[in-house]
Amino acid sequence: MTSAIISALTVLTKPLGEASVRDAQSSQQEALLAALQANRTLLLEQLQSEKRLEEVRRLREEAAAGAAWFSGDTEDAAWAFVQECLLLLLTLARHLSVQLELFNRTPAPSAAKLRTPEMAPPLPPDVLSVTQQKTLGAALQFVVSLGLCPYLAPGVGVALGRRSAFGAMVEGLVRGGAAPAAERRLLTTTNVLLQLAELSSLATLVFTRHLGDVMAALCQLGYRPHRAEGGGTRGEKELSTEERKTCREALKSLLGKVYQPIVIKELLILQGGPKQSGPAGSSGSRAALGSAPAWLRRLCGQLLSERLMQPNGVQAVVRAILEGGTGGESDWRKCDGVARILVACPQQSVSPDSYYRQVCPQILDLLHFKDKLTALQFQRVATRAALSVVEDKPQFAQQYLLAPLLAPLQRCATPSGEGNSQAAVEEWELTRCVEDVYKMWVVGNSPSAPLLKALEEVLPVIFTLFCFTKQNVSHLRAPCQEILLWYLGHTETSAALSALRQLSGLGGQMSGVPPDFHFTPGSDGGASLSPRDTLSDEDDAMYERLSGEQWRLECLVQLLAELKDSDLPGDFFLELLQELTSWAAAEEEEEDEPEVDVSAMTLLEVEQQLSGCAAGRCQRLALLQVLAAVCESLPHTLLLRKTTQVVDFMVSLLQRACVGLDQASGPSTGSPVESQTLSMGMGLVATLLSAPQLSTEDYTSMSRLLPPLETLSQKHPEAFVQELASGLRAVIATHGAYRPDDLTAAAAQRSRNPETTQNHSNVPSTKKQTQARLSQVSQASPHSSPQDTIANTRTHARIGHAEPAPGRGRSSGTSDSSPPARPFSDWLLEACDPDVPTRAVALRALTRMVREGDSDAVQAQEKVLMLFLENLEHDDSFVYLSAIQGLAVLADSYPERILQRLLGDFQHGPSLPTSDKERSLETRLKVGEVLMRASRAMGELAPHLGRPLVGVFLRGTRDSDQTVRASSLSNLGELCRRLDYALGPLAQELSSCLTALIKTEREVEVRRAAVHVIALLLRGLSDKATQVLGDVLLDLYRALKWVVRSDRDDVAVLHAQLALEELDDVMRRFIFPEQKLEKKIVVLP
Repeated sequence: MTSAIISALTVLTKPLGEASVRDAQSSQQEALLAALQANRTLLLEQLQSEKRLEEVRRLREEAAAGAAWFSGDTEDAAWAFVQECLLLLLTLARHLSVQLELFNRTPAPSAAKLRTPEMAPPLPPDVLSVTQQKTLGAALQFVVSLGLCPYLAPGVGVALGRRSAFGAMVEGLVRGGAAPAAERRLLTTTNVLLQLAELSSLATLVFTRHLGDVMAALCQLGYRPHRAEGGGTRGEKELSTEERKTCREALKSLLGKVYQPIVIKELLILQGGPKQSGPAGSSGSRAALGSAPAWLRRLCGQLLSERLMQPNGVQAVVRAILEGGTGGESDWRKCDGVARILVACPQQSVSPDSYYRQVCPQILDLLHFKDKLTALQFQRVATRAALSVVEDKPQFAQQYLLAPLLAPLQRCATPSGEGNSQAAVEEWELTRCVEDVYKMWVVGNSPSAPLLKALEEVLPVIFTLFCFTKQNVSHLRAPCQEILLWYLGHTETSAALSALRQLSGLGGQMSGVPPDFHFTPGSDGGASLSPRDTLSDEDDAMYERLSGEQWRLECLVQLLAELKDSDLPGDFFLELLQELTSWAAAEEEEEDEPEVDVSAMTLLEVEQQLSGCAAGRCQRLALLQVLAAVCESLPHTLLLRKTTQVVDFMVSLLQRACVGLDQASGPSTGSPVESQTLSMGMGLVATLLSAPQLSTEDYTSMSRLLPPLETLSQKHPEAFVQELASGLRAVIATHGAYRPDDLTAAAAQRSRNPETTQNHSNVPSTKKQTQARLSQVSQASPHSSPQDTIANTRTHARIGHAEPAPGRGRSSGTSDSSPPARPFSDWLLEACDPDVPTRAVALRALTRMVREGDSDAVQAQEKVLMLFLENLEHDDSFVYLSAIQGLAVLADSYPERILQRLLGDFQHGPSLPTSDKERSLETRLKVGEVLMRASRAMGELAPHLGRPLVGVFLRGTRDSDQTVRASSLSNLGELCRRLDYALGPLAQELSSCLTALIKTEREVEVRRAAVHVIALLLRGLSDKATQVLGDVLLDLYRALKWVVRSDRDDVAVLHAQLALEELDDVMRRFIFPEQKLEKKIVVLP
C-alpha cells in the first residue's frame, strides 16, 4: 500500500514530456502551469482506471471528505495541484500511522520464533527507501513552493526569488493568479505539514529542508497584527482567535522539540538583515536577507532570548553561530559578536541579576570542551564574554563569574576538610581551575582592575602550586608560571613589588596554603590539596619548614629571571637595598638609645618586648636571605637595566655609607670591605659621568646623589674619599660644566688592586736577560697567592720570531732518546731560548729527566712546572706539544700537587702573570689535553685521584664555549671508563648531565661528545656496567634511542648506534652468561 501511494505521488510530480512542453512553450510560467494541470489530470485518470490504485483512491476520498479546506472545483491550477499533493501526503501519513500501530501492538509470532541472535530486527513499516524518500522530498518541495512560500507576507522568511531563478518564476506564477484566501491557504498547508511531522520518519523529511518555512508560516499566522487590506471580504480572510492561538502553541511546541542550534539559526534568518546600516563586522550574507517587519524582528528577538535563557542556552547559541567554521578571521569576528550577544541582558529577563546568575555558569562551561577546533572557538567566546561582563558589570562578574572560577584556589587558601584521607581540593578541580585562569587571564590578555584584584587574592596559592610543580613532573607548571608572569607584567609596579614581598616571605606568611595542608601529586599529572601528616620530631619539622622556604625563594628568583624585558627585578632589588639601608639607620638609632629597664616591667610586657625584638631580627634575616638569593642568581644586566636603576643603586649604597658617620670617631671606621665597596661605587658614578653624551634627564636623576655625596665629602674620615665625593658632586651639580681631569682615573685607581696596574715588559732575548727571567720564575711558587705571583713576576709579551724555524718537523736533534748529555741548568736556560728547535729539544730533555726521577729535576720541579706552563701558550705546535707531554709526565709523577694546579687552569683559565688573556680559551684546551693524558696514565689510582677531575669536567660541560664543553666531555669519557666501581656514587649526576646535553645542546660537536662518553663508559665497564650503572642504564638507553630516532647529525647517530651495540653485548652476556663446567670441592668442618 505504501508503494502505491508513493507511485501516485510519482505520477503527480514527474516532469512533463518534451512534446507536451513544446506545445506550451509560450512562456516558462505557462509551461509550468500546463505541467501541473497535466500531471493532476493524469493522476485522477489513473486513480479511476487502474485497479492497483483502488485502495489509494478510497483512502484519498476519505481524506478529502475529512478535509474542510479541500475544494474540487477551484480554478487556481497551482492550488489544485497543491491540494492533490496534500491529500496524498495525508493519506500516506494515516496509512503509516495505522501500520506502525499494528506493528508495535502485535509483533509477528512466526518471525519471533525464527529469529536468531545474528538476525537483524524487523524494520517498522514507516521506514522508506531512498527512492521513496526522494519522491516524498519532491512532493514536499512542491507543497512548500506553491502552497506556503507564496502566501507569506513580504519580509517574512526567505523569499523564493532570493533562493533561485526557478523560485522567482514560481513566485511570479502564484502571485499572478487570484488568491482570494491567502492566509487560509497558508494555514491549510502548515497544518498538513505539522500533521506529517507527527510521524518521526516524515518529520525528518519535513524539518531537515523546510523548518524555516514552517516556522515563518507559524510566526505569521500566530503573531502578525491585523491589517485592513481593502475590499469587503476581510472577515473571510482573517483567522479566528482560536486558530491564531493554536498556531502559537504549535510554534512553541516546535521550538521545544527541534535541536536548539538549528532553531536559533532559523530564528536569526527570520529576523532578517539590519534595518539600517549594520556594524562593521556584519557579513554580506546577513545583509542580503533583507529587512523583516518590525513585529517579526521583535518576535524573533523574544524567541532568541528565551532560547538563550534556557538550560544550556548559551552553548546552543554559540553552536548555532559557530558550527561549521574553519577558524579563520571571519570566525573570530563571529566569536566576538556572540560574546557581545551573551553580555547584553535581554528585555524579557526578570532582572539582570537572574540573567547573569543563569548565563555566567554556562559561559564558564564553554571553557571545558575537548574538541580542538570547537574548544578554540568556544574559548574565544567565553573569554570575550567574561571579560566584557567584568568590564561592564563588575558586581555581577565578581559574584557569578570570578568567584566560582577561583573557588578551588580559594578553598586551598582556607580549606575546611578535617579528614586525613580525603583531599580538601581534588585534582580535577585544581587542574580545571588553573586551566580556566590561564585561558581567562593569560590568553584573554585584557588586564583590568577587577581581574587583577581577583587574581591577587589567589596569587600566593598559585605560587605555592608552582613551587610544588617545580619539584615534580606536572603539566600545571607551565600554566602556573605563565599566570604569575602575566600578573607581574601587567599589574602596577607598586602592586607587583608588594606581591613579590609577600611571595618572598617579607610580608608575613610565605606559603599560600595553611601549614596543616600541602599539595600532593595527582594520578593524572596534576596536584591535589591534602592534609599534612604531623611530624613528631621538632627538628624534622623545623628542617622541613626551612627547606620549604628556601625552595620557594629559589623558585621566586627563577621566576624573576624570566622577566628579561621588564624593570621589575631591578626595582625589587633596589627596594630591598633601600629597606636594608633604613634598617641600618634604625640599628644605629637603637644603639644610641638607653637600654630598657626590665625590672619595672611585668612579665607580659617583657615577653612582648622580647617577641618584638625577635620578630625584627627574623625580618632582617629574611631580608638578607632574599637579597643574597637575588644577587647570586640574577645577572647585573637584569637587575640594573637602566641608568635610573643604576642611580638608585648608587643612592642606596651611598646612603648606607653615610649611616654612622656622625658617630665615627676614628679615621678607620668601617671594614675594609665597606671602604672598598664605597670606592668601587664612586668609581661607577665617575664612569657614568664620563659618558660622551649625558642628557638633562640623566643629570636630573643623578641629582639624588648630591645629599649623600655632600655628607661623604664633609664627614668621611678618608681624605681621598672626601676629594672624590666633592669632585663628583661638583660635576653633577654643574651638569658637567666643571669636570676635574683626574676624576675618572683617580676613581679607577682607587677601585682596583694597585698590583694590577703595572706595565708589561718585553721578553729578554739575550742570555743574561734569560737568566734574569729564570730567576723570576724560580721565585714564583704555585702555592703562593695570585697577588704574590703578580708582584714577583711581570707580564711579558710573546717571543717574536726573528727568523723562521728551520728545524720544525725534523727528527734530528729532537728525539727524547738521544739528547746530548748536559747539565740540568743548561736545559733550563735553553728552555727559554727564542729559537723554536732549541726550546723544544730542551723541553723534551726536561720531560725525560722528570720521568727518570733525576735529582736536580725533583728539586726544581716548581721551575720545571712554570716553564712547561709558559711554553704551553707558545704558537708553535712543536713547542706546546712538548710542553703538554712534559706536564703529563709531571702529573703522573706528582699527581696530587700538579693536578690541582692544572684543574684550576682548565676551569678558570691560565693563572700565570705572563698569560695572554685573549688566548685563554686555546690554553684551556691544551690543559684539557694534558688532563686527558694524565687520566690515561692513572691506571689503578684513577678511583683515588679522579674524583676532583670528574667534578671539574662536569662543571666544564656548562661552559659558555662549545669547544670547552666538548673537551670536558672527552676527558670525562676517558676518566670514567677507568673508575670502575668508584663511578657508582656519581652515576646519577653523570647520567643527568649526559641526557640533558644530548636532548638540549644545540652544538653538534657537544652532542657527539656526549654520546661518545656513553659509548666509552659501556666499553670501559664492560660486564661491570650492569652493576655500576644499574640505576641509570635505562635512562642512558632511552637517550641513545632518542638520538637514533631524532638527531639529525649522522655522526651522532653513528656514535649512538655503536653505543647501543656495546650495550647489547653487555646485556647479552648478562642475560646469557657463558656456560662453564666447574667442579667445586667444599671441605666441611
